[in-house]
Amino acid sequence: MPFNVLVLTSLAYVAFLFVVAFVVERRAMRGEMRFLRSPVVYTLSLSIYCTAWTFYGAVGSAARTGVEFLTIYLGPTLVFVGWWWVLRKLVRIGRRQRVTSIADLISSRYGKSNLLGVLVTVIAVVAATPYIALQLQSVTLSFGAFAASDPQAWAMPGRDATAIWVAAGLALFTILFGTRNLDAKEQHHGIVMAIAVEAVVKLVALLAVGIFVVWGLGGGPSAMIARIEAHVDPQWAMQPGRWAGLIFLSAAAVITLPRMFQVLVVENVDEAHLSRASWAFPAYLFAMSLFILPIAVIGLERMPAGANPDMLVLTLPLHEGQGGLALLAFLGGFSSATSMVIVETIALATMVSNHILMPAWLWLRPQAAVSGNLRGAILLARRLSIIMVLALGLAYFRLSGGSGALAAIGQIAFAGMAQVLPALLGAIFWRGGSKLGALLGLSIGFVTWGYTLFLPSFGAGALISADLLQNGLFGLAWLRPQALFGTGAMDPLIHSIFWSLALNVAGYLIGSLLSFPDPVERIQGAAFVNAFDDELQAERVGWTHGQAEPEALLNMAQRILGEEAAISFFEAEAGAQGKAGFLPDLTPRFLAGLERNLAGSVGAATAHAMISQLFGRATVTVEDLMAVATEAAQIMEYSARLESQQSELSRSARQLREVNEKLTQLSVQKDAFLSQISHELRTPMTSIRAFSEILAEGDLPAVRVAEYGQIIHAEAKRLTRLLDDLLDLSVLENGAVHLDLALSHLGQMIDRALAAASQTRPERNFDIQRDYASEEIHLRTDADRLVQVLINLISNSRKYCDAQAPVLRIAVRQKGGRVVVDFIDNGAGIAKDKQGLIFEKFARLSDDGRAGGAGLGLAICREIMGNLGGTVSYLPGQKGAAFRVSLPLRIEKPQERPMEKPQERPQ
Repeated sequence: MPFNVLVLTSLAYVAFLFVVAFVVERRAMRGEMRFLRSPVVYTLSLSIYCTAWTFYGAVGSAARTGVEFLTIYLGPTLVFVGWWWVLRKLVRIGRRQRVTSIADLISSRYGKSNLLGVLVTVIAVVAATPYIALQLQSVTLSFGAFAASDPQAWAMPGRDATAIWVAAGLALFTILFGTRNLDAKEQHHGIVMAIAVEAVVKLVALLAVGIFVVWGLGGGPSAMIARIEAHVDPQWAMQPGRWAGLIFLSAAAVITLPRMFQVLVVENVDEAHLSRASWAFPAYLFAMSLFILPIAVIGLERMPAGANPDMLVLTLPLHEGQGGLALLAFLGGFSSATSMVIVETIALATMVSNHILMPAWLWLRPQAAVSGNLRGAILLARRLSIIMVLALGLAYFRLSGGSGALAAIGQIAFAGMAQVLPALLGAIFWRGGSKLGALLGLSIGFVTWGYTLFLPSFGAGALISADLLQNGLFGLAWLRPQALFGTGAMDPLIHSIFWSLALNVAGYLIGSLLSFPDPVERIQGAAFVNAFDDELQAERVGWTHGQAEPEALLNMAQRILGEEAAISFFEAEAGAQGKAGFLPDLTPRFLAGLERNLAGSVGAATAHAMISQLFGRATVTVEDLMAVATEAAQIMEYSARLESQQSELSRSARQLREVNEKLTQLSVQKDAFLSQISHELRTPMTSIRAFSEILAEGDLPAVRVAEYGQIIHAEAKRLTRLLDDLLDLSVLENGAVHLDLALSHLGQMIDRALAAASQTRPERNFDIQRDYASEEIHLRTDADRLVQVLINLISNSRKYCDAQAPVLRIAVRQKGGRVVVDFIDNGAGIAKDKQGLIFEKFARLSDDGRAGGAGLGLAICREIMGNLGGTVSYLPGQKGAAFRVSLPLRIEKPQERPMEKPQERPQ
């Protein structure tokens, strides 16, 4: 197989994956999620466990130690078959708490402590560094094997240069599809589908090589079994202690590795998929392991002495002249390596961004929670984190020399992330586990693993001196890295696993028993441990909200979740509380839901800190503590009933208060309206009468007659405009309206409205911002009526926007069968106390007297939109006056009662 063809095939394969990810991302954005919700896709995505370690390294392990390679498959199989209820609990907690990573889950459970999130993140990054180096090593070795077989091809760059190019390409792919936008659930549908495709490729590749080896080279299954029996080596003897340790290690890895947690918990779209995965994923692992030993045995027989056993899957077909099969094997190994690096870097970048970079940025810029481009900052932090993680993998690859066995490098990473297991299991099963215990256990376990396994993996004299390795810390033999407390007879890997986890568990238990969880820890502990008890999931953490306003929270949420997602969430919560508009009351339930939504993008600890910053501080009431402490079922049931009744009474009382306040304000507005309308009517009538009497004298020059006639005409038009408004409103309220329905172009209607409204303060240079492409929508509606609404909103903006350089942004978007048009200016906006009244008949946007301004324009707009099957509402949290018009694409049944068509005039 020519090396040139290999390079071109690799580029074509990457381009194919790029197209798959791109198409799936686009379909997911359009809501076409049916195929993404398939349990098959979810199961295949779990194959991210099978990296280059299992594709290449498993054969190398079989060549060295016989069937010991099976331990890396037995651990996950035991978890999915026997302990899948643990996985189900993790998925349930992850979905309810909007967990974005394993660091986020542990941080959220132990009092939403960002310090714990930082510690888990550091452990994950350090532990993953060898594993990323392993993938880079496997790809460079693969290229090297093909280059060696084709000396006439392009000259292959050096080992380090190849690794750099591979890392750069992976970084680009990951940034493009892992940080395109922020998702409240932190899910990456395009990448998940690409991983599912790669899962099929690597399985087919390994099975194809295995079939070729057994039937093409080994003489069939019977002859192959005989060959294996004849090849048994004394070094293949089973070591029970090492087997037990490796099975435990791989079982822990399938839960704690950042990439596995990402696909298992974060990317899960349906908890029911776990039931299919509980048998399908072990079946996939069985298929991946089926031909490992035959490939190893035949490879040792046929390949020359000194051949790298880790690369037998690739080099054996090359040696036998099977170029096409070798190319397929290369793509399988390439898929195994690249899929792992992509998902691992996404998971690690999320953790680094949420727990290190963003908290540091918020600490340096306290006002960033309510101002600034948070979404841009978060995405930039993720992209920088991806580059940093891959750079660390490259650094390890170069420092270690890339010479260690692949399986050995993978075991180092597994042992590092296993340090998270005690705190993780304690988080979901023991309410007594505390933040201090988790910090103590993780710190001790991490340091012990680093001292006994990670640092020695670089070799003597690299990061740890040969003297220290030989004589121990401070010259104490019982502190030798690979022989702690005189246990030098143990296998180095098992030695590190035993001591690091034993000290980890001891630290966790001692720290938890000697400390008392704070209130937030107690509440989160109850929610995690009782994850399947729906009655315990209501949030009971209260906030002191004297310093916070709903509009400030909406502003912050828009900067993180995006404008539409934030507004939709606030509108839904307000509706659930029985309120109109977009600003719900700051109830504990609403705040808990908001925090969970923010946590999906920035992590639980950062979301908690950002809301706390707006409130000044977070507190827990005595009632909250009593609610957590209450565990008796009868008391809980009675408490739930009381809370439900109290909530209902509170809601009713709040609605009555709001109605009373509105009626009081409307009464004042009504008096002002009557005074204003009498003034508006009397003034033109006085002018008309006075100038009419002068004209009646009959002795005026023709110039004066014309001048006074124009004044009388203008004042009569002014009276007509006021009376038209009153008539329009009366007819609209009584439903006596005829709708002239026809297909109309939305962009053209906006053009008409802008032209008609230009007479309002024409001397001002008003900048209009539009997206003409989004306005290419045809509506079946009453165009004249809709234009009347648009004129009113644009005229109000031109009249009342007080910015030095006024700007009006008109944003159009289509949502299902409805069209939404937002009118947002850059002025001071509408005072909060007037936002609830501006659509009432007697309300005015300001108190200054203006000709024709009787405060009826927005009331008429509301009635018109009601007749058009839509709504017009004030949109808070936009740093200016903002109105949203929402109406259906099609109105099918017009009303029948006749009505005169309105004139195009500003209201």
